[in-house]
Amino acid sequence: MTDAELAAHLAGIAGRILIEVRDSGMFDGKALGKAGDQTANEFLIHALRHQRPEDGLLSEESKDTEERLEKSRVWIIDPVDGTREFGEMRSDWAVHVALAVNGEAAIGAVALPGLAGGVVLRTDEIRALPSRDGPPRLVVSRTRPASEAIAVAERLGGELIPMGSAGAKAMAVVRGEAEVYLHSGGQFEWDSCAPVAVARAHGLHCSRIDGSPLIYNQKDTYMPDLLICRKEWTKAVFDALNS
Repeated sequence: MTDAELAAHLAGIAGRILIEVRDSGMFDGKALGKAGDQTANEFLIHALRHQRPEDGLLSEESKDTEERLEKSRVWIIDPVDGTREFGEMRSDWAVHVALAVNGEAAIGAVALPGLAGGVVLRTDEIRALPSRDGPPRLVVSRTRPASEAIAVAERLGGELIPMGSAGAKAMAVVRGEAEVYLHSGGQFEWDSCAPVAVARAHGLHCSRIDGSPLIYNQKDTYMPDLLICRKEWTKAVFDALNS
């Protein structure tokens, strides 16, 4: 099984496990979110350690160690991206499984289990980006939309679309439901590694909002900001940010 196949397989299985946890009726609210995080994390950690024992590993739900810093290949996972949305029985949450190689988001899969039938977007199966005319649609946080995104939307005559998890927002661009995902409120490597790998494989622009590259498997896993957008909008977004 290739790395890309493994990422997609594990993201899909974790998604199905999470649906079972959600539909069990045993939990709700924050308790449901915690149960989902722990259950999916245990599966993903054990599977990756069994399938790729020589690689490093970074998960939101496991204690980090510096051992991964010595590895050129590191799996970066978020068992439930959008725990709040998962706990609220919404559909805009995701499972992230990514492989960073020499600091680059090289391979990944993002599962969207809450969508009808479950959806897995991956780096080794590329979907054509649908064409669209008109002003850009920008996906933003449901509760804390980035001020920069608001400003860009105003300058470009764009529309803001509130949405839950980072993975759901990034995949909205891949799926043609939006043109821009601009975030400046701070994230961690597990929030964006898989989405960036998938978005880049689909030909989207991915960077920090100052245009600098996104680098993974750092000692400090905090990442201040992120821009994922269709390439035809890249210049206009940067011009709006800098105006």
